[in-house]
Amino acid sequence: MLVLKKKIAALLESAVAEKFGQGLLTKEEIMGMLEYPPDKEMGDLALPCFKLSKTLRRSPMDIAKTLGEALVCDELSSVDVVAGYLNLKLNANVFAARVLREIAEKGNKYGSSGEGKGKTVVLDYSSPNVAKPFHIGHLGTTVIGHSLKLMHEFAGYNCVGINYLGDWGTQFGKLIVAYKKWGSKEKVEEGGVDELVALYVKINNAIKDEEDESVKGLSEEEAARARHSELADLSRAEFAKLEQGDEENLALWRWFVSVSLVEYEKTYKQLGITFDSYKGESFYTDKMPAQVEKLREMGLLEIDDGASIVNLDKWGMPVCLILKRDGSTLYPTRDIAAAVYRKGEYNFDKAIYVTSAAQSLHFAQWFKVVELMGYDWYDKLVHVPYGTVSINGAKLATRTGNVILLKDLFAEAISRVYDIAKEKNPNEEDCRRIAEQVGVGAIVFHYLSNNRMRDINFVMEDALSFDGNTGPYAQYTYARTCSVLEKIKESDSFDLSGIELCSEEHELVKALAVFPEKIANALSDYEPSVITRYILDLCAAFNRFYHDCKIASCEESSRRAFRVALTAATKDVLGTALHLICIATPEKI
Repeated sequence: MLVLKKKIAALLESAVAEKFGQGLLTKEEIMGMLEYPPDKEMGDLALPCFKLSKTLRRSPMDIAKTLGEALVCDELSSVDVVAGYLNLKLNANVFAARVLREIAEKGNKYGSSGEGKGKTVVLDYSSPNVAKPFHIGHLGTTVIGHSLKLMHEFAGYNCVGINYLGDWGTQFGKLIVAYKKWGSKEKVEEGGVDELVALYVKINNAIKDEEDESVKGLSEEEAARARHSELADLSRAEFAKLEQGDEENLALWRWFVSVSLVEYEKTYKQLGITFDSYKGESFYTDKMPAQVEKLREMGLLEIDDGASIVNLDKWGMPVCLILKRDGSTLYPTRDIAAAVYRKGEYNFDKAIYVTSAAQSLHFAQWFKVVELMGYDWYDKLVHVPYGTVSINGAKLATRTGNVILLKDLFAEAISRVYDIAKEKNPNEEDCRRIAEQVGVGAIVFHYLSNNRMRDINFVMEDALSFDGNTGPYAQYTYARTCSVLEKIKESDSFDLSGIELCSEEHELVKALAVFPEKIANALSDYEPSVITRYILDLCAAFNRFYHDCKIASCEESSRRAFRVALTAATKDVLGTALHLICIATPEKI
Protein backbone atom coordinates (compact mmCIF):
# COMPACT_ATOMS: atom_id res chain seq x y z
CA MET A 1 0.00 0.00 0.00
CA LEU A 2 2.95 2.30 0.64
CA VAL A 3 3.98 2.00 -3.01
CA LEU A 4 0.46 2.89 -4.15
CA LYS A 5 0.17 5.80 -1.72
CA LYS A 6 3.44 7.23 -3.02
CA LYS A 7 2.23 6.85 -6.60
CA ILE A 8 -1.11 8.55 -5.82
CA ALA A 9 0.60 11.32 -3.84
CA ALA A 10 2.89 12.08 -6.78
CA LEU A 11 -0.06 12.18 -9.18
CA LEU A 12 -2.04 14.46 -6.85
CA GLU A 13 0.95 16.76 -6.39
CA SER A 14 1.06 17.22 -10.18
CA ALA A 15 -2.72 17.74 -10.28
CA VAL A 16 -2.58 20.42 -7.58
CA ALA A 17 0.25 22.20 -9.40
CA GLU A 18 -1.67 22.08 -12.69
CA LYS A 19 -5.10 23.06 -11.34
CA PHE A 20 -4.26 25.38 -8.44
CA GLY A 21 -0.67 26.54 -8.83
CA GLN A 22 2.94 25.42 -8.34
CA GLY A 23 4.46 24.72 -4.91
CA LEU A 24 1.20 24.68 -2.93
CA LEU A 25 1.35 21.07 -1.76
CA THR A 26 4.12 18.47 -1.71
CA LYS A 27 3.68 14.74 -2.24
CA GLU A 28 5.00 14.19 1.31
CA GLU A 29 2.19 16.36 2.69
CA ILE A 30 -0.37 14.51 0.58
CA MET A 31 1.05 11.16 1.77
CA GLY A 32 0.44 12.25 5.36
CA MET A 33 -3.17 13.13 4.56
CA LEU A 34 -4.19 9.88 2.84
CA GLU A 35 -6.19 7.66 5.17
CA TYR A 36 -8.08 4.39 5.28
CA PRO A 37 -11.90 4.83 5.38
CA PRO A 38 -13.66 3.26 8.41
CA ASP A 39 -16.08 1.47 6.07
CA LYS A 40 -14.60 -0.44 3.13
CA GLU A 41 -17.75 0.34 1.12
CA MET A 42 -16.56 3.94 1.05
CA GLY A 43 -13.34 2.94 -0.66
CA ASP A 44 -9.86 1.59 0.01
CA LEU A 45 -8.17 4.97 0.41
CA ALA A 46 -9.43 8.50 0.99
CA LEU A 47 -8.12 12.05 0.82
CA PRO A 48 -9.99 14.48 3.10
CA CYS A 49 -9.89 17.90 1.45
CA PHE A 50 -10.97 20.09 4.37
CA LYS A 51 -7.48 21.15 5.45
CA LEU A 52 -6.71 22.07 1.85
CA SER A 53 -9.44 24.71 1.75
CA LYS A 54 -7.31 27.35 3.44
CA THR A 55 -4.20 26.57 1.38
CA LEU A 56 -5.98 26.31 -1.97
CA ARG A 57 -8.75 28.84 -1.19
CA ARG A 58 -11.50 26.59 -2.50
CA SER A 59 -14.31 24.59 -0.93
CA PRO A 60 -13.52 20.97 0.04
CA MET A 61 -16.07 19.69 -2.49
CA ASP A 62 -14.59 21.78 -5.30
CA ILE A 63 -11.07 20.63 -4.47
CA ALA A 64 -12.11 16.96 -4.30
CA LYS A 65 -14.04 17.22 -7.60
CA THR A 66 -11.16 18.95 -9.42
CA LEU A 67 -8.52 16.50 -8.15
CA GLY A 68 -10.76 13.50 -8.79
CA GLU A 69 -11.23 14.45 -12.42
CA ALA A 70 -7.45 14.79 -12.86
CA LEU A 71 -6.46 11.58 -11.07
CA VAL A 72 -5.78 8.65 -13.39
CA CYS A 73 -4.04 5.53 -12.01
CA ASP A 74 -4.06 1.95 -13.31
CA GLU A 75 -4.36 0.56 -9.75
CA LEU A 76 -7.62 2.46 -9.13
CA SER A 77 -11.02 1.31 -10.38
CA SER A 78 -12.97 4.39 -9.29
CA VAL A 79 -12.54 7.87 -7.82
CA ASP A 80 -15.61 9.26 -6.06
CA VAL A 81 -16.27 12.63 -4.43
CA VAL A 82 -18.34 12.42 -1.25
CA ALA A 83 -18.84 15.34 1.17
CA GLY A 84 -15.36 16.80 0.75
CA TYR A 85 -13.61 13.44 0.53
CA LEU A 86 -11.87 11.94 -2.45
CA ASN A 87 -12.70 8.23 -2.08
CA LEU A 88 -10.49 5.83 -4.02
CA LYS A 89 -11.31 2.21 -4.84
CA LEU A 90 -8.63 -0.20 -5.97
CA ASN A 91 -8.50 -2.11 -9.19
CA ALA A 92 -8.30 -5.37 -7.27
CA ASN A 93 -6.62 -7.41 -10.02
CA VAL A 94 -3.90 -4.91 -10.95
CA PHE A 95 -3.23 -4.15 -7.29
CA ALA A 96 -3.06 -7.85 -6.31
CA ALA A 97 -0.70 -8.73 -9.16
CA ARG A 98 1.69 -5.92 -8.24
CA VAL A 99 1.65 -6.70 -4.46
CA LEU A 100 2.22 -10.45 -4.90
CA ARG A 101 4.93 -9.84 -7.47
CA GLU A 102 6.71 -7.49 -5.06
CA ILE A 103 6.50 -9.98 -2.17
CA ALA A 104 7.76 -12.83 -4.37
CA GLU A 105 10.70 -10.74 -5.59
CA LYS A 106 11.73 -9.38 -2.19
CA GLY A 107 10.96 -12.45 -0.05
CA ASN A 108 11.90 -11.90 3.58
CA LYS A 109 13.05 -8.37 2.70
CA TYR A 110 9.54 -7.28 1.75
CA GLY A 111 8.64 -4.30 3.94
CA SER A 112 12.22 -3.17 4.46
CA SER A 113 12.81 0.46 3.51
CA GLY A 114 16.60 0.20 3.60
CA GLU A 115 16.64 3.57 5.39
CA GLY A 116 19.38 2.43 7.76
CA LYS A 117 21.99 1.56 5.15
CA GLY A 118 25.38 2.86 6.29
CA LYS A 119 24.06 3.85 9.74
CA THR A 120 24.78 2.33 13.16
CA VAL A 121 22.37 2.00 16.06
CA VAL A 122 23.45 1.02 19.56
CA LEU A 123 20.71 -0.54 21.69
CA ASP A 124 21.03 -0.84 25.47
CA TYR A 125 18.42 -3.30 26.79
CA SER A 126 17.69 -6.19 29.16
CA SER A 127 20.59 -5.27 31.48
CA PRO A 128 19.60 -7.26 34.59
CA ASN A 129 21.17 -6.65 37.97
CA VAL A 130 23.72 -9.39 38.64
CA ALA A 131 22.90 -11.87 41.40
CA LYS A 132 19.19 -11.34 40.86
CA PRO A 133 16.98 -13.64 38.79
CA PHE A 134 15.10 -12.85 35.60
CA HIS A 135 11.53 -12.11 36.59
CA ILE A 136 8.47 -10.86 34.73
CA GLY A 137 9.60 -7.27 35.29
CA HIS A 138 12.65 -7.90 33.07
CA LEU A 139 10.56 -9.15 30.17
CA GLY A 140 9.69 -5.64 28.96
CA THR A 141 13.18 -4.27 28.43
CA THR A 142 14.36 -7.61 27.02
CA VAL A 143 11.72 -8.30 24.37
CA ILE A 144 10.95 -4.66 23.50
CA GLY A 145 14.67 -3.99 23.15
CA HIS A 146 15.38 -7.05 21.04
CA SER A 147 12.35 -6.45 18.84
CA LEU A 148 13.59 -2.90 18.19
CA LYS A 149 17.00 -4.31 17.32
CA LEU A 150 15.47 -6.77 14.85
CA MET A 151 13.33 -4.04 13.28
CA HIS A 152 16.32 -1.71 12.87
CA GLU A 153 18.35 -4.55 11.33
CA PHE A 154 15.42 -5.22 9.00
CA ALA A 155 15.52 -1.56 7.94
CA GLY A 156 19.20 -1.90 7.06
CA TYR A 157 20.90 -0.49 10.15
CA ASN A 158 24.07 -1.96 11.59
CA CYS A 159 22.93 -2.79 15.12
CA VAL A 160 24.97 -3.28 18.30
CA GLY A 161 23.04 -4.95 21.12
CA ILE A 162 24.47 -4.11 24.54
CA ASN A 163 23.61 -5.87 27.77
CA TYR A 164 24.62 -3.18 30.27
CA LEU A 165 24.77 -5.51 33.26
CA GLY A 166 24.09 -4.07 36.69
CA ASP A 167 27.32 -5.55 38.01
CA TRP A 168 28.41 -2.79 40.39
CA GLY A 169 27.01 -0.97 43.39
CA THR A 170 26.31 -1.19 47.11
CA GLN A 171 24.16 -4.32 46.67
CA PHE A 172 27.40 -6.27 46.23
CA GLY A 173 28.54 -5.12 49.64
CA LYS A 174 25.34 -6.59 51.04
CA LEU A 175 25.80 -9.82 49.10
CA ILE A 176 29.40 -10.22 50.22
CA VAL A 177 28.38 -9.77 53.86
CA ALA A 178 25.48 -12.21 53.45
CA TYR A 179 27.68 -14.82 51.77
CA LYS A 180 30.40 -14.59 54.43
CA LYS A 181 27.82 -14.72 57.21
CA TRP A 182 25.35 -17.36 55.97
CA GLY A 183 26.47 -18.75 52.59
CA SER A 184 28.71 -21.50 51.31
CA LYS A 185 30.36 -22.35 48.00
CA GLU A 186 28.46 -25.65 47.80
CA LYS A 187 25.06 -23.98 48.25
CA VAL A 188 25.76 -21.34 45.60
CA GLU A 189 27.12 -23.89 43.13
CA GLU A 190 24.02 -26.00 43.65
CA GLY A 191 21.40 -23.24 43.81
CA GLY A 192 22.99 -20.74 41.42
CA VAL A 193 21.39 -17.33 41.21
CA ASP A 194 18.44 -18.52 43.32
CA GLU A 195 20.79 -19.02 46.27
CA LEU A 196 22.28 -15.55 45.72
CA VAL A 197 18.77 -14.06 45.74
CA ALA A 198 17.95 -15.90 48.96
CA LEU A 199 21.06 -14.41 50.58
CA TYR A 200 20.16 -10.93 49.28
CA VAL A 201 16.61 -11.15 50.62
CA LYS A 202 17.90 -12.48 53.95
CA ILE A 203 20.33 -9.61 54.55
CA ASN A 204 17.79 -6.97 53.53
CA ASN A 205 15.31 -8.41 56.02
CA ALA A 206 18.03 -8.56 58.69
CA ILE A 207 18.98 -4.90 58.04
CA LYS A 208 15.33 -3.86 58.33
CA ASP A 209 14.99 -5.79 61.61
CA GLU A 210 18.10 -4.05 63.02
CA GLU A 211 16.82 -0.65 61.92
CA ASP A 212 13.40 -1.28 63.45
CA GLU A 213 15.02 -2.46 66.67
CA SER A 214 17.21 0.68 66.81
CA VAL A 215 14.19 3.03 66.92
CA LYS A 216 11.91 1.17 69.29
CA GLY A 217 10.13 3.53 71.66
CA LEU A 218 11.30 6.68 69.81
CA SER A 219 9.12 9.36 68.32
CA GLU A 220 8.90 9.62 64.53
CA GLU A 221 11.24 12.60 64.51
CA GLU A 222 13.77 10.87 66.78
CA ALA A 223 13.54 7.65 64.76
CA ALA A 224 14.41 9.45 61.52
CA ARG A 225 17.75 10.46 63.05
CA ALA A 226 18.46 7.31 65.06
CA ARG A 227 17.61 4.55 62.56
CA HIS A 228 20.71 2.41 62.21
CA SER A 229 21.96 -1.04 61.22
CA GLU A 230 25.40 -2.52 61.82
CA LEU A 231 24.86 -4.91 58.92
CA ALA A 232 24.20 -1.94 56.64
CA ASP A 233 27.41 -0.28 57.83
CA LEU A 234 29.32 -3.50 57.24
CA SER A 235 27.84 -3.82 53.75
CA ARG A 236 28.99 -0.31 52.83
CA ALA A 237 32.45 -1.11 54.16
CA GLU A 238 32.68 -4.31 52.11
CA PHE A 239 31.67 -2.47 48.95
CA ALA A 240 34.27 0.20 49.66
CA LYS A 241 36.87 -2.58 49.87
CA LEU A 242 35.60 -3.91 46.54
CA GLU A 243 36.01 -0.47 44.94
CA GLN A 244 39.51 -0.21 46.37
CA GLY A 245 40.52 -3.51 44.72
CA ASP A 246 40.43 -5.94 47.65
CA GLU A 247 41.32 -9.27 46.04
CA GLU A 248 39.05 -11.43 48.21
CA ASN A 249 36.02 -9.29 47.48
CA LEU A 250 36.90 -8.99 43.78
CA ALA A 251 37.12 -12.79 43.51
CA LEU A 252 33.67 -13.15 45.13
CA TRP A 253 32.24 -10.44 42.86
CA ARG A 254 33.57 -12.12 39.70
CA TRP A 255 32.09 -15.41 40.86
CA PHE A 256 28.68 -13.86 41.54
CA VAL A 257 28.72 -12.36 38.01
CA SER A 258 29.65 -15.67 36.32
CA VAL A 259 27.00 -17.61 38.29
CA SER A 260 24.39 -15.06 37.19
CA LEU A 261 25.39 -15.10 33.51
CA VAL A 262 24.98 -18.87 33.33
CA GLU A 263 21.37 -18.44 34.44
CA TYR A 264 20.67 -15.47 32.15
CA GLU A 265 22.00 -17.26 29.08
CA LYS A 266 19.40 -20.00 29.55
CA THR A 267 16.61 -17.44 29.26
CA TYR A 268 18.23 -15.64 26.33
CA LYS A 269 18.55 -18.96 24.50
CA GLN A 270 14.83 -19.64 24.96
CA LEU A 271 14.06 -16.20 23.55
CA GLY A 272 16.54 -16.52 20.69
CA ILE A 273 18.45 -13.45 21.87
CA THR A 274 22.17 -12.79 21.61
CA PHE A 275 24.15 -9.68 22.53
CA ASP A 276 27.21 -8.07 20.97
CA SER A 277 28.50 -6.72 24.28
CA TYR A 278 28.14 -7.56 27.97
CA LYS A 279 30.08 -4.54 29.24
CA GLY A 280 28.37 -3.70 32.51
CA GLU A 281 28.60 -0.81 34.95
CA SER A 282 31.94 -2.01 36.33
CA PHE A 283 33.60 -1.55 32.92
CA TYR A 284 33.18 2.20 33.16
CA THR A 285 34.66 2.65 36.63
CA ASP A 286 37.95 4.00 35.26
CA LYS A 287 36.22 6.05 32.55
CA MET A 288 34.15 8.25 34.85
CA PRO A 289 36.89 10.51 36.31
CA ALA A 290 37.61 12.07 32.89
CA GLN A 291 33.95 13.05 32.47
CA VAL A 292 33.75 14.43 36.01
CA GLU A 293 36.89 16.49 35.34
CA LYS A 294 35.40 17.79 32.08
CA LEU A 295 32.29 18.92 33.97
CA ARG A 296 34.49 20.61 36.55
CA GLU A 297 36.63 22.38 33.94
CA MET A 298 33.53 23.65 32.13
CA GLY A 299 32.18 25.12 35.34
CA LEU A 300 29.11 22.89 35.25
CA LEU A 301 29.74 21.21 38.61
CA GLU A 302 28.39 22.84 41.74
CA ILE A 303 28.80 21.75 45.36
CA ASP A 304 25.52 21.25 47.22
CA ASP A 305 25.71 19.98 50.80
CA GLY A 306 29.02 18.32 49.96
CA ALA A 307 27.71 16.57 46.81
CA SER A 308 28.74 17.51 43.25
CA ILE A 309 25.76 18.37 41.07
CA VAL A 310 24.77 19.91 37.74
CA ASN A 311 21.99 22.46 38.23
CA LEU A 312 19.14 21.91 35.77
CA ASP A 313 16.67 24.48 37.13
CA LYS A 314 16.64 26.34 33.81
CA TRP A 315 15.19 23.27 32.14
CA GLY A 316 12.59 22.52 34.80
CA MET A 317 14.40 19.48 36.20
CA PRO A 318 15.89 18.66 39.61
CA VAL A 319 19.67 18.77 40.00
CA CYS A 320 21.62 15.92 38.43
CA LEU A 321 23.81 14.23 41.04
CA ILE A 322 27.29 13.43 39.73
CA LEU A 323 29.22 12.63 42.94
CA LYS A 324 28.01 11.82 46.45
CA ARG A 325 29.42 13.64 49.46
CA ASP A 326 31.96 10.86 49.93
CA GLY A 327 33.09 11.26 46.31
CA SER A 328 31.54 8.05 45.00
CA THR A 329 29.81 8.07 41.62
CA LEU A 330 26.14 7.61 40.75
CA TYR A 331 24.12 6.27 37.83
CA PRO A 332 24.26 9.51 35.77
CA THR A 333 28.08 9.54 36.03
CA ARG A 334 28.30 5.97 34.74
CA ASP A 335 25.73 6.53 31.98
CA ILE A 336 27.54 9.62 30.69
CA ALA A 337 30.88 7.77 30.67
CA ALA A 338 29.26 4.80 28.91
CA ALA A 339 27.68 7.00 26.21
CA VAL A 340 31.01 8.75 25.51
CA TYR A 341 32.77 5.38 25.26
CA ARG A 342 30.11 3.93 22.93
CA LYS A 343 30.24 6.96 20.64
CA GLY A 344 33.99 6.51 20.34
CA GLU A 345 33.78 2.73 19.96
CA TYR A 346 30.84 2.46 17.51
CA ASN A 347 30.33 6.01 16.17
CA PHE A 348 26.59 5.48 16.45
CA ASP A 349 23.97 7.44 14.53
CA LYS A 350 21.49 6.65 17.29
CA ALA A 351 21.76 5.20 20.80
CA ILE A 352 18.57 3.66 22.18
CA TYR A 353 17.97 2.92 25.87
CA VAL A 354 15.03 0.65 26.73
CA THR A 355 14.09 0.99 30.41
CA SER A 356 11.09 1.48 32.65
CA ALA A 357 9.18 4.75 32.37
CA ALA A 358 10.05 5.30 36.04
CA GLN A 359 13.56 6.21 34.83
CA SER A 360 12.39 8.87 32.34
CA LEU A 361 13.56 11.78 34.51
CA HIS A 362 16.97 10.14 35.00
CA PHE A 363 17.48 9.92 31.24
CA ALA A 364 16.19 13.42 30.58
CA GLN A 365 18.67 14.74 33.17
CA TRP A 366 21.82 13.08 31.93
CA PHE A 367 20.87 13.62 28.27
CA LYS A 368 20.75 17.35 29.10
CA VAL A 369 24.11 17.16 30.90
CA VAL A 370 25.65 15.53 27.81
CA GLU A 371 24.31 18.44 25.76
CA LEU A 372 25.72 20.99 28.22
CA MET A 373 29.11 19.24 28.00
CA GLY A 374 29.22 20.16 24.31
CA TYR A 375 28.88 16.69 22.83
CA ASP A 376 27.23 17.35 19.48
CA TRP A 377 25.65 13.89 19.38
CA TYR A 378 23.42 14.55 22.40
CA ASP A 379 20.34 14.55 20.15
CA LYS A 380 21.14 11.00 19.00
CA LEU A 381 20.32 9.63 22.46
CA VAL A 382 16.84 8.08 22.68
CA HIS A 383 15.06 6.80 25.76
CA VAL A 384 12.35 4.21 25.01
CA PRO A 385 10.27 3.84 28.19
CA TYR A 386 7.67 1.21 29.01
CA GLY A 387 5.03 0.75 31.70
CA THR A 388 5.33 -1.08 34.97
CA VAL A 389 4.38 -4.67 35.74
CA SER A 390 2.63 -5.66 38.93
CA ILE A 391 1.50 -9.06 40.20
CA ASN A 392 -2.17 -9.05 41.08
CA GLY A 393 -1.79 -5.34 41.83
CA ALA A 394 1.33 -5.69 44.01
CA LYS A 395 4.62 -4.03 43.04
CA LEU A 396 7.52 -6.32 42.13
CA ALA A 397 10.39 -6.35 44.64
CA THR A 398 13.34 -8.75 44.58
CA ARG A 399 14.41 -7.84 48.11
CA THR A 400 11.08 -9.05 49.50
CA GLY A 401 10.75 -12.00 47.15
CA ASN A 402 7.55 -10.74 45.45
CA VAL A 403 8.37 -11.83 41.90
CA ILE A 404 7.32 -14.33 39.25
CA LEU A 405 10.50 -15.79 37.80
CA LEU A 406 10.65 -15.95 34.01
CA LYS A 407 12.07 -19.47 34.07
CA ASP A 408 9.08 -20.63 36.15
CA LEU A 409 6.65 -18.80 33.88
CA PHE A 410 8.21 -20.27 30.75
CA ALA A 411 8.30 -23.74 32.29
CA GLU A 412 4.58 -23.56 33.11
CA ALA A 413 3.69 -22.38 29.61
CA ILE A 414 5.89 -25.04 27.97
CA SER A 415 4.36 -27.75 30.16
CA ARG A 416 0.83 -26.79 29.15
CA VAL A 417 1.66 -26.79 25.45
CA TYR A 418 3.53 -30.09 25.77
CA ASP A 419 0.45 -31.79 27.26
CA ILE A 420 -1.65 -30.60 24.31
CA ALA A 421 1.00 -31.47 21.68
CA LYS A 422 1.53 -34.96 23.13
CA GLU A 423 -2.09 -35.84 22.42
CA LYS A 424 -1.60 -35.17 18.69
CA ASN A 425 2.04 -36.00 18.09
CA PRO A 426 3.74 -39.11 19.53
CA ASN A 427 7.23 -37.89 18.56
CA GLU A 428 8.88 -36.77 21.81
CA GLU A 429 11.47 -34.52 20.16
CA ASP A 430 8.84 -32.74 18.06
CA CYS A 431 6.59 -32.25 21.08
CA ARG A 432 9.32 -30.67 23.17
CA ARG A 433 10.43 -28.38 20.34
CA ILE A 434 6.86 -27.25 19.62
CA ALA A 435 6.12 -26.84 23.34
CA GLU A 436 9.08 -24.51 23.84
CA GLN A 437 8.44 -22.46 20.71
CA VAL A 438 4.73 -22.04 21.39
CA GLY A 439 4.94 -21.77 25.19
CA VAL A 440 7.61 -19.07 25.22
CA GLY A 441 5.94 -17.39 22.22
CA ALA A 442 2.66 -17.18 24.14
CA ILE A 443 4.28 -15.18 26.95
CA VAL A 444 6.20 -12.84 24.63
CA PHE A 445 3.18 -12.22 22.37
CA HIS A 446 0.96 -11.54 25.39
CA TYR A 447 3.40 -8.91 26.63
CA LEU A 448 4.00 -7.25 23.25
CA SER A 449 0.27 -7.10 22.47
CA ASN A 450 0.07 -4.04 24.69
CA ASN A 451 1.26 -0.53 23.91
CA ARG A 452 4.64 -0.37 25.64
CA MET A 453 3.58 2.56 27.89
CA ARG A 454 0.62 0.67 29.30
CA ASP A 455 1.00 -0.57 32.88
CA ILE A 456 0.36 -4.30 33.12
CA ASN A 457 -1.18 -6.11 36.05
CA PHE A 458 0.21 -9.57 35.41
CA VAL A 459 -2.21 -12.46 35.94
CA MET A 460 -0.76 -15.88 35.16
CA GLU A 461 -3.93 -17.33 33.62
CA ASP A 462 -4.27 -14.43 31.17
CA ALA A 463 -0.68 -14.79 29.99
CA LEU A 464 -1.02 -18.54 29.49
CA SER A 465 -4.41 -18.46 27.76
CA PHE A 466 -4.16 -19.90 24.26
CA ASP A 467 -7.64 -18.76 23.20
CA GLY A 468 -8.42 -15.80 20.96
CA ASN A 469 -5.87 -13.25 19.76
CA THR A 470 -2.77 -14.93 21.11
CA GLY A 471 0.71 -16.02 20.11
CA PRO A 472 -0.33 -19.67 19.63
CA TYR A 473 -3.13 -18.52 17.30
CA ALA A 474 -0.62 -16.57 15.19
CA GLN A 475 1.88 -19.44 15.15
CA TYR A 476 -0.88 -21.92 14.26
CA THR A 477 -1.90 -19.69 11.34
CA TYR A 478 1.71 -19.66 10.12
CA ALA A 479 1.85 -23.47 10.40
CA ARG A 480 -1.42 -23.64 8.44
CA THR A 481 0.14 -21.73 5.51
CA CYS A 482 3.06 -24.18 5.59
CA SER A 483 0.70 -27.14 5.59
CA VAL A 484 -1.23 -25.84 2.57
CA LEU A 485 1.96 -25.21 0.59
CA GLU A 486 3.50 -28.55 1.56
CA LYS A 487 0.69 -30.37 -0.22
CA ILE A 488 1.30 -28.45 -3.45
CA LYS A 489 4.40 -29.69 -5.20
CA GLU A 490 4.38 -27.08 -7.94
CA SER A 491 2.15 -24.31 -9.18
CA ASP A 492 1.79 -22.33 -12.39
CA SER A 493 2.24 -18.58 -12.48
CA PHE A 494 -1.14 -16.88 -12.14
CA ASP A 495 -3.00 -14.73 -14.65
CA LEU A 496 -5.88 -12.66 -13.27
CA SER A 497 -7.30 -11.73 -16.67
CA GLY A 498 -11.05 -12.25 -16.62
CA ILE A 499 -11.10 -13.19 -12.93
CA GLU A 500 -13.06 -11.16 -10.41
CA LEU A 501 -11.48 -11.41 -6.97
CA CYS A 502 -13.78 -12.27 -4.10
CA SER A 503 -13.90 -10.13 -0.97
CA GLU A 504 -11.73 -12.55 1.04
CA GLU A 505 -8.99 -12.54 -1.61
CA HIS A 506 -9.02 -8.76 -1.96
CA GLU A 507 -8.96 -8.12 1.80
CA LEU A 508 -6.02 -10.51 2.26
CA VAL A 509 -4.07 -8.73 -0.49
CA LYS A 510 -4.75 -5.40 1.24
CA ALA A 511 -3.60 -6.83 4.58
CA LEU A 512 -0.33 -7.94 2.97
CA ALA A 513 0.09 -4.57 1.27
CA VAL A 514 0.09 -2.51 4.49
CA PHE A 515 3.02 -4.40 6.04
CA PRO A 516 5.70 -1.88 4.91
CA GLU A 517 3.66 0.94 6.48
CA LYS A 518 3.32 -0.95 9.75
CA ILE A 519 7.09 -1.48 9.87
CA ALA A 520 7.66 2.23 9.28
CA ASN A 521 5.16 3.14 12.03
CA ALA A 522 6.65 0.67 14.50
CA LEU A 523 10.14 2.05 13.88
CA SER A 524 9.19 5.72 14.12
CA ASP A 525 7.24 5.13 17.35
CA TYR A 526 9.63 2.52 18.80
CA GLU A 527 6.51 0.42 19.26
CA PRO A 528 6.58 -3.39 18.67
CA SER A 529 2.86 -3.67 19.46
CA VAL A 530 2.18 -2.12 16.03
CA ILE A 531 3.59 -5.33 14.53
CA THR A 532 1.75 -7.55 17.02
CA ARG A 533 -1.59 -5.98 16.15
CA TYR A 534 -0.76 -6.25 12.45
CA ILE A 535 -0.05 -9.98 12.87
CA LEU A 536 -3.53 -10.49 14.33
CA ASP A 537 -5.12 -8.57 11.43
CA LEU A 538 -3.19 -10.59 8.88
CA CYS A 539 -4.08 -13.88 10.60
CA ALA A 540 -7.77 -12.92 10.67
CA ALA A 541 -7.69 -12.04 6.95
CA PHE A 542 -5.91 -15.28 6.01
CA ASN A 543 -8.17 -17.50 8.10
CA ARG A 544 -11.29 -15.97 6.53
CA PHE A 545 -9.74 -16.63 3.11
CA TYR A 546 -8.73 -20.19 4.12
CA HIS A 547 -12.20 -21.11 5.39
CA ASP A 548 -14.18 -19.54 2.52
CA CYS A 549 -11.93 -20.22 -0.48
CA LYS A 550 -10.70 -23.52 -1.91
CA ILE A 551 -6.96 -23.39 -2.49
CA ALA A 552 -5.33 -26.67 -3.58
CA SER A 553 -8.70 -28.11 -4.65
CA CYS A 554 -9.76 -25.04 -6.63
CA GLU A 555 -10.77 -26.23 -10.12
CA GLU A 556 -9.95 -23.01 -12.01
CA SER A 557 -6.24 -23.28 -12.75
CA SER A 558 -5.58 -19.50 -12.87
CA ARG A 559 -7.48 -18.82 -9.65
CA ARG A 560 -5.84 -21.83 -8.01
CA ALA A 561 -2.39 -20.52 -8.94
CA PHE A 562 -3.32 -17.08 -7.59
CA ARG A 563 -4.56 -18.51 -4.28
CA VAL A 564 -1.41 -20.59 -3.91
CA ALA A 565 0.68 -17.45 -4.51
CA LEU A 566 -1.49 -15.57 -2.00
CA THR A 567 -0.88 -18.29 0.61
CA ALA A 568 2.88 -18.26 -0.07
CA ALA A 569 2.93 -14.46 0.30
CA THR A 570 1.08 -14.74 3.61
CA LYS A 571 3.60 -17.30 4.85
CA ASP A 572 6.51 -14.99 3.96
CA VAL A 573 5.05 -11.83 5.48
CA LEU A 574 3.66 -13.51 8.60
CA GLY A 575 6.99 -15.28 9.16
CA THR A 576 8.87 -11.99 8.91
CA ALA A 577 6.45 -10.22 11.24
CA LEU A 578 6.65 -12.97 13.89
CA HIS A 579 10.45 -12.91 13.72
CA LEU A 580 10.46 -9.14 14.33
CA ILE A 581 8.70 -9.60 17.67
CA CYS A 582 10.94 -12.47 18.81
CA ILE A 583 8.42 -15.24 18.05
CA ALA A 584 9.46 -18.60 16.56
CA THR A 585 7.79 -19.87 13.38
CA PRO A 586 7.07 -23.58 13.73
CA GLU A 587 6.03 -25.17 10.44
CA LYS A 588 4.01 -27.82 12.25
CA ILE A 589 2.01 -27.60 15.46
